[in-house]
Amino acid sequence: MNTKKIWLSSPHLGGSEQKFVQEAFDTNWIAPLGSNVDGFEMDLESYLEKEIHVAALSSGTAAIHLGLILLGVTKNDEVLVQTHTHNATVNPIIYQGATPIFIDSEIETGNICPVYLEKAILHRIAVSKKPKAIIAVHLYGMPYKIEEIRAIANKYEIPILEDSAEALGSTFKGQKCGTFGDFGVLSFNGNKIITTSGGGALVANSKKLKEKAIFYATQARDQAPHYQHSEIGYNYRMSNICAGIGRGQMEVLDNHVALRIKMHNFYENLFKEINGVTVFKTPNSDYFSNYWLTTILIDPILTDGINRETLRLALDAENIESRPLWKPMHLQPVFEEYPYYGATVAEMLFENGLCLPSGSNLTENECERIAKVVKSTFK
Repeated sequence: MNTKKIWLSSPHLGGSEQKFVQEAFDTNWIAPLGSNVDGFEMDLESYLEKEIHVAALSSGTAAIHLGLILLGVTKNDEVLVQTHTHNATVNPIIYQGATPIFIDSEIETGNICPVYLEKAILHRIAVSKKPKAIIAVHLYGMPYKIEEIRAIANKYEIPILEDSAEALGSTFKGQKCGTFGDFGVLSFNGNKIITTSGGGALVANSKKLKEKAIFYATQARDQAPHYQHSEIGYNYRMSNICAGIGRGQMEVLDNHVALRIKMHNFYENLFKEINGVTVFKTPNSDYFSNYWLTTILIDPILTDGINRETLRLALDAENIESRPLWKPMHLQPVFEEYPYYGATVAEMLFENGLCLPSGSNLTENECERIAKVVKSTFK
């Protein structure tokens, strides 16, 4: 096959990243500290437009892990988490020796269901103990039901760790995602809205908590002239090189969001005349999604038997990447022993949902290739 691969979401450089990386080389700051790390954190704090503090880390997974530590999650604690997510949301719960309690999705946003969340809390209190934390995810850039989830969290006094790994640039009622939780998490993996090649950040509500996160992220070294450690630490700090890429990417973040929305609009137009295909979109004007990935649901009853796999394989045959929505965590072999509360919404999303190429650097020619496959599949 000679046709160039169309990826689901590939890195998109703006051009100024090399300037910041070169500065790191020129000043010999090839380490997990330096002016780029400080500058990237300041850029993010400014962008999020709230009195928050950001610690730049090696990955979004590291940010979730440190968030759980700072929330006091330890062995045998329970953490409520939506089942419709990537396993990186859940793995840090296991790192802490805690137990994930999986919650179904609601259909409007595809995220954690407030009804089943409260049912789970009441049942866990009755049969075990009150859960220690809630991890809620803005999946594919779509804000979860923030007000409903916060009301439940406040009612039962359970903190929220907000997984905004896919939602930098998304907002709810004008407030940036990543700033609604007791802690927030960002990711800069190679496929995200902006990238540092790999990396993440923890968003905290105070400078003291940011400093504690950095303490844990730099091997928890005590203040002493020698290496002394009173707590377990981790090697989770972002490098000055990666942060330099991030500083350049911040200059094009808003443009990347606009281009992702343009791709979403492209798909809305492409599928508007195709019966049985729904392009997933925001429920109302309170929600603003960066549409990191545009996702669709295909009802094979209405499409004469054409399903998610039919389209996925047709795209794959033309060297175009697409991917099923996340398989629910409670159905994963590694997590199937843990409690689950819900119906079958997350399972339905997985069975019928498809993520489509959504990169901010897709060309008109590549869009035409995608459209050709879609039209021929549903002809």
